[in-house]
Amino acid sequence: MTSFARRWATAAALALSVVVAGTLAPPAAGATPAYPTPLPDPFLAAPADIATKAPGDILATRRADTWLLPGSEVWQIKYRSTNSAGQPIPAITTVIKPVGAPTDMPVLSYQAIVNSLGLRCAPSAALFTGEIKDVFGLPLALAMGWAVAIPDHLGPNSAYGAARLGGMITLDGVRAVKRLPELRLSNSPVALAGYSGGGMATAWAAALNPTYAPDVTLAGVAQGGVPASIEQMAAGLGLANQHPGFGLGFAAAMGLEREYPDRLPVSSQLKRRGIALRDELKDECRSMIIAKGLFHSVTDVANSTSLLQDQNTLAVMRENSLVEYAGVPTAPVFMWHGATDELTPYRSVVETVDRYCKAGATVEFVGYPIAEHMTNAVVGLPSAFMYLKDRFAGLPAPSNC
Repeated sequence: MTSFARRWATAAALALSVVVAGTLAPPAAGATPAYPTPLPDPFLAAPADIATKAPGDILATRRADTWLLPGSEVWQIKYRSTNSAGQPIPAITTVIKPVGAPTDMPVLSYQAIVNSLGLRCAPSAALFTGEIKDVFGLPLALAMGWAVAIPDHLGPNSAYGAARLGGMITLDGVRAVKRLPELRLSNSPVALAGYSGGGMATAWAAALNPTYAPDVTLAGVAQGGVPASIEQMAAGLGLANQHPGFGLGFAAAMGLEREYPDRLPVSSQLKRRGIALRDELKDECRSMIIAKGLFHSVTDVANSTSLLQDQNTLAVMRENSLVEYAGVPTAPVFMWHGATDELTPYRSVVETVDRYCKAGATVEFVGYPIAEHMTNAVVGLPSAFMYLKDRFAGLPAPSNC
């Protein structure tokens, strides 16, 4: 099975099954979350006074090597953001802009597809190693002549699966970009874009914008292939033994435990084999997570296979599912999805769009008759970027509510 959508949907189901095991069995050794190994880079560390800073405040900056992007200047900004418990955290965004670009040029915050647990897999590191293979959106954004900011939207613990966290990190990244004088972007129009996991961070940023960052004005948002309900994905798929997507599911459980250690004690319910696999995956990127997860199943690693029964589990999954969040974007939104992609539930996306429309949001929604998840990205991104180009030009946003 090669479909990215099927792997992602299975990931949610398997993650839930591992998490729910926590209510049904005694704990094992190695019960604390397995956090990623810190990179030997002092730039990434949180300063001692981070609690005194406001969200989006700049903590440090540096220039990055541009050999991969001739004719561009690359900056990395460390800034203060917020985790799911409301605590201050350091976050990183990487900004790419043409050398000699005009002041206040359009800025796109592009949330790349990152399905990983290791810090070396985050865009701030992986953009320069080839690990990030988001071959659709980033080159297109740069070709449009915009400045592009790519945040590490999984946060300092690489909390894969924590979608709300990604929204806050994205918004604070926009704040930081506009606050750095050297970039000359303080009055730039800003838009957001992302697909799949990057679409989750983008969609959450748009929905949180009115309450979490009302000072951030967005010209437009393009979000595609958004997994709007992790619960619906899991319930619709069920469980499979030794599924090829098991590694991603296990990684999602680990990522959620990292973000919610007091509410999702995943590690406390793993067998010795599960602890060993957890420790083997904790610093890996997408390809190796999939490879090392092969020939494993829930029963191999956890003490139970119960699913969708534990209220703590359901609460966390719903807190990270867009369809459950009452907030409505105030920025105009272009949203696209595969209309026959049942594994990344179309129904939850339609429900979200319907709620946005009833609340008076400006939404253009396109459902393509395509089942394969990444094919939908290729088909929809050109229209999405033309939509954002028109928003940067100040044209009225269309709506098909």
